[in-house]
Amino acid sequence: MAPDPEAGRVSRRKFIAATGVAGVAGIAGCSGGSGTDTDAGGSGGSGSGSSNGLDTTVLTGDGSSTVFPITNTASSYWNSNPEAGDEDYWPQEWADEYGTDMRLADYFASQYGYEATEQRSVPPFRVSIALSHSGTGIEGVMEGRVDIGDASSSAASELGEDAEGLDDFVDHVVGVDGQPIVVSPEIADAGVESITIDELRGIYKGEITNWNEVGGPDREILALGRAEGSGTDTAFRNNVYGDPDEPISPDQRFGQNQQLQQAVGQADNAIAYIALAFVDEDGGTPPIGLEIDGTLYEYGKNLGAQDYPLSRDLHAYTYEDTSRKEAAFINFCLSDFGQEIFVAGNNYFKLPSDRLETQREKVAASNYE
Repeated sequence: MAPDPEAGRVSRRKFIAATGVAGVAGIAGCSGGSGTDTDAGGSGGSGSGSSNGLDTTVLTGDGSSTVFPITNTASSYWNSNPEAGDEDYWPQEWADEYGTDMRLADYFASQYGYEATEQRSVPPFRVSIALSHSGTGIEGVMEGRVDIGDASSSAASELGEDAEGLDDFVDHVVGVDGQPIVVSPEIADAGVESITIDELRGIYKGEITNWNEVGGPDREILALGRAEGSGTDTAFRNNVYGDPDEPISPDQRFGQNQQLQQAVGQADNAIAYIALAFVDEDGGTPPIGLEIDGTLYEYGKNLGAQDYPLSRDLHAYTYEDTSRKEAAFINFCLSDFGQEIFVAGNNYFKLPSDRLETQREKVAASNYE
């Protein structure tokens, strides 16, 4: 029988308190990662022990602040390498589901030929995930500065359909975001429960500037957005206007979802497009509905619907094939455990079974035998 989906789930608030989530999790300040599998016993990484001559250097990632909660949470679990029966991080129900008594990272790494280290709590290799935005992650993995490039928009959208090297990206989709619209609490309290897609377009074009034009109070609209080059901004323009390069004019832009979340909560007249992981229904970022072609899309109800145009895939790109080490960690994110704890646990949508099977095949352990 499948384990209780709530078993071992760590709330986002608890996770932030435990890790600090300031910018880099896992092990801060690590660099490197070739994006290739040398199978030749890299230096550093695990600290002691062996992994059959496989690459045990630190696995690095960088990019989207939208994807960051998924891969960052995964890196925290991986690096802590809890023992089976740890009810906070590797509950017995989950370990039993996989038929193992191994520590968490040891189990998932062992499928790819890695051995446990002499220090049992140390994983076969460590993972370090940095926080920036999609453009940085895509460029970083392409240039070999990191192993995994987190992105909340496609490489083609970020680089252009005709960009050189585009065919060398390997797209690993690890979850789905519904990209809701949020407002300041004062606006929600004033009765603004939804707007139309045309009103949203008008707000970000500077054509609608007062909340009373959309059924709200007589108050100037503060339109907030993400920085150009972020996947959230690229996806928003592509999904709302049909063109990832469509010019829009938010009053302020922010480099990360975390900064945008804070700005909405501190204002009394703001609107923003944001990732699902940063919605706070009863706090500083309450969501509002978005009406499109007669259908009202609402947080907690139907943002995951296939016809909701603001939904987007969340990517963990590799470049020029996927190494054994990269595959082990990505498969960890794609496992039933990873989808429940790292994806759903951060308020994103898990991949449906057919898509999950396709993504798992790309990193199947059998590919590395």
